[in-house]
Amino acid sequence: MSLLQGIGFLIGGFVVAAVIGMFAHWFDRKITARVQWRVGPPFFQPLYDFVKLLAKEVVVPEGGSRFLFLAAPLFGLASVTVVSALMLRTVIFPGETFVGDLIVVIYLLTIPSQAVILGAFASANPLASLGGSREMKLILSYELPFLLVILVPVIKAGATIKMGSIIEYQATSGAAIGSLSGVIAFVIGLLCMQAKLAKVPFDAPEAETEIMAGAYIEYSGAALGLFKLTQWMMMFAVPFFLMMLFIGAVNWQQSWLNVVFAVLIYIGILLFITLVRNTNPRLRIDQIMKFFWAKMTPLAILAVILAFLGL
Repeated sequence: MSLLQGIGFLIGGFVVAAVIGMFAHWFDRKITARVQWRVGPPFFQPLYDFVKLLAKEVVVPEGGSRFLFLAAPLFGLASVTVVSALMLRTVIFPGETFVGDLIVVIYLLTIPSQAVILGAFASANPLASLGGSREMKLILSYELPFLLVILVPVIKAGATIKMGSIIEYQATSGAAIGSLSGVIAFVIGLLCMQAKLAKVPFDAPEAETEIMAGAYIEYSGAALGLFKLTQWMMMFAVPFFLMMLFIGAVNWQQSWLNVVFAVLIYIGILLFITLVRNTNPRLRIDQIMKFFWAKMTPLAILAVILAFLGL
């Protein structure tokens, strides 16, 4: 792949993730409003909010680290952009991906959370530091079962860590979700996704009613806008990552019905995120850790064992 192609995929990945992420945020707010018997925002409200934040002043808190405070949102946005570009290229050219790209994507998907932690501690605000501490514990909670469920499609595809090979295997042998281990792993993956996106009931790091937005309390203007955009883009990247691993890529060349089917699945995942967010109370951070370590991790290990047995 040439340099120009790489830049093209980066730009394409950013645009696709940003547009779909804004749609996902609007969909989440709209469904939430309907559940609460409200009208909800107009379709372009996320774009209006982002542009409005870009026009506002960025205030750096006194006593904090100016460089880290301003760099943190850029780190998160850059990582989710690269993830989106990698997944876009994998879908278009599954046979041209590189060995270990799965590990790269998993690593990059953790950076937005690390950026939140970095920005929180760089702000020198006690409430932000508390939010950053909760974010660290949240990562330690869901990351292990999330990694275990990813092993299921890896095992089924012949122990490959190449996303293109996983997609090609599912195109010929069926989707990973079509097995018992795949169903268990996918359900756990959805719950880990809810935590990775910091959505209720796993939004303890932000918790507006407790610590007033936590890590984001000192952010304003364009810096806050970049954090918000990263959150929205993650609402595209993480669900699409799970769809690639457990359902396979969209074979748009074969039939446009496959594209429609993939869109419906993605909307179904968004609906799952929204309904869980609106039907569950916020959990304490210790309850979150017990939930993932004591319940989800053993189930994820069971799914891995079943995958080894061919089930």
